[in-house]
Amino acid sequence: MFQAPMRHMNTLVPLYSRTENLMLICELLLPEFDEEMKKTRTTLERIPFDKKDFAPHPKSMPLGKLAPHVAELAGFGVTVLTTPELDFSTGGGRTRPLFESAALLKAFDENAAKARAALKNTSDDAWTQTWKLSFQGKTIFSGLRFLAYRQMFLNHLVHHRAQLGVYLRLNDKPLPATYGPSADDTMGF
Repeated sequence: MFQAPMRHMNTLVPLYSRTENLMLICELLLPEFDEEMKKTRTTLERIPFDKKDFAPHPKSMPLGKLAPHVAELAGFGVTVLTTPELDFSTGGGRTRPLFESAALLKAFDENAAKARAALKNTSDDAWTQTWKLSFQGKTIFSGLRFLAYRQMFLNHLVHHRAQLGVYLRLNDKPLPATYGPSADDTMGF
C-alpha cells in the first residue's frame, strides 16, 4: 500500500518498496496540475482589459502586469522541472504577453501545455534532486525539486491567481468558483 513520502534530512524517503506496482509521482500530481490550470485560465478569461492600470494599492502590481505574469508563470514549471537551477540575472530574456485576451490566453495555454508535458516526463528520482533559484548569485531558494515545484511554481501561480480574484471583485467582475462556490459562481448551491 502506498504511503506519502516523508521529508527527512533534505530527501524524500519512500515508505514503500520500488518493486510494488505503484503510481509515479508525476501521475499523482497531474490531476492537481490540470485543475489548477483550468481554474487559472477561467480567471484570466474574466480580466477587465479596460483596467490595465488598476491596482488596489500603490504597492500592488497593476493589472496590466499581473495578468501577463500569471499567463507566463505557467511556463515556469518547465524550468523547475527540466533544469537544475535558474539565476534570474543570467536567464534568457522573457517576453510577457500583451495585455489583451487572445494573447494572454494563448501564452497561458502554450505555457501550461509545456509544463504539463514536463511534469508528465519527470521521473520519480528527479523529485529528490536539488533545484536552485538565485539572482546575481544570491540564493532565493535551494531545496528539493519537489518543493521548488510546489512552492516556487504551483503555489506561486495560485497566489497570483488569488490576487487577480481581488482585482476582479474590486472591478465588479464575476469571480469563478475555485475550491468551491463563489458569490458569482454558486455551482448550483
